[in-house]
Amino acid sequence: MSGSSKVCYLISLIVLLTLWKISSFILSNPALPPPELVAVAMVENAGILIKHAIISLIRVLYSIALAFSLSFPLGIASREDKFDRIFSPFLYLLYPIPHIVLLPLYILFFGIGDLSKVALIATILFFQISVTTRDAVKDVSEFYVYSILSLGAGRFDVYRHVIIPAVMPKVLTALRISVGTAIAVLFFAESFATRMGLGYLIMDAWSRADYELLYAGISAMALLGLSLYVVIDLIERRLCRWL
Repeated sequence: MSGSSKVCYLISLIVLLTLWKISSFILSNPALPPPELVAVAMVENAGILIKHAIISLIRVLYSIALAFSLSFPLGIASREDKFDRIFSPFLYLLYPIPHIVLLPLYILFFGIGDLSKVALIATILFFQISVTTRDAVKDVSEFYVYSILSLGAGRFDVYRHVIIPAVMPKVLTALRISVGTAIAVLFFAESFATRMGLGYLIMDAWSRADYELLYAGISAMALLGLSLYVVIDLIERRLCRWL
């Protein structure tokens, strides 16, 4: 991240905190405490927040890894027409389903532990990543493929040196979108049948009208999503140096 980018992020943070402070002052509602009280609550409950944040982070990372390990190869394989004719109908039929409603079924199948939550998030992310990857490989120009084939490359070389590098920017964009989706679904999943995770912490604080801790949990979840965004940016700079 360049120095100018850091300044822009700092300015954005200051603006958001200022708007938060003004809104809290105007509304004078306990449900919207000022940011300084939330900051104090974050410091006082740092141990609890870190413990719950680690659990949530592990669930998100497992979900993203599972979804990516399945969706990316299938999306790349869609470049082959024979495979795409089999894969696409399943994708088009299953993608429009609101998969978040599957949580009760996943709890019945996999229990109330982490597996049901990871499976739900991974299911939702699978379709986002696979659809983006499939569309990206379809957009790769055949002229690039012909160029490397003219140099004596085989099919494996085409995928390694042309197809995969060409689709990686769009795949990483899909991962960025998936991070936001994963955090949102994580909150929903951790609201049921669990006593660990930021989603549980937020709902527990809400039920006890502990608004400072409530916003501290929300801020921790936002920082979790931001951290994952930064990691994906670093991966993109490493894998897509030509951008």
